[in-house]
Amino acid sequence: MPAASSITPLILTFNEEPNLRRCLERLTWASQVVIVDSGSTDGTASIAAEFSNTRLLVRPFDDHTAQWNFGVEAVSTPWVLALDADYLLGEGFSEELAELNLPDNVDACFAGFRYVIAGKPLRASLYPPRAVLFRKDRCRYVQDGHTQMLLTPGATQTLCRLIDHDDRKPLSRWFASQDKYAQLEATKLAAANVQDLRMQDKLRRTMFAAIPATLIYTLLVKRTLFDGWRGWFYTLQRTIAEVMLALHLIKQHLERDR
Repeated sequence: MPAASSITPLILTFNEEPNLRRCLERLTWASQVVIVDSGSTDGTASIAAEFSNTRLLVRPFDDHTAQWNFGVEAVSTPWVLALDADYLLGEGFSEELAELNLPDNVDACFAGFRYVIAGKPLRASLYPPRAVLFRKDRCRYVQDGHTQMLLTPGATQTLCRLIDHDDRKPLSRWFASQDKYAQLEATKLAAANVQDLRMQDKLRRTMFAAIPATLIYTLLVKRTLFDGWRGWFYTLQRTIAEVMLALHLIKQHLERDR
């Protein structure tokens, strides 16, 4: 049964000055917050130092999986609350954590997200629930394309309260990150067995179908069309991400044909 004293928030950072303070302001209930930094050159370290419960560790970046697992090893409590620096615990989230009564066979809890653009939440997004709370001694991260996946050998539950995804870093940073993610994801998709892929990944493998599908699905099914310019901003981000992935898949195809 996790309680505040048995949970350590864990955050990865690299030049997260626009986000980190808002994230940490929601974590003052924790005895310690472990931050694994990749060598930030902005005000990330000084912001972390403003909070008496933070412990900042610096590790040169190789990949997200190794970075997360390094952070997990640095945690001394039984439970880890894994957060990105642009995650803000929503209303009632910390109270739900304090009141959790989990059976021994539950290894992790998933949380849903509200996607926030320019300070206001969208009515929906494509951002999936993530396993954010887990037992340190039973769970580890493994690489999964451009991201990492938490292996949870036991049962999981879903938390009722939401986390806000509210990234305020420059758009240029988003483009650079998406290009790296697209390269990794293209390599994963190109090597995968088509029969083992999810429907959205099968669409991506076609190198064209996922682009209009993402645009239409996000605007009309997720109804971001009714979120005004914020909805268009998010929809175009997701569509551009699919364009970048398609370009890397096509590039790999062209290189194989040389």
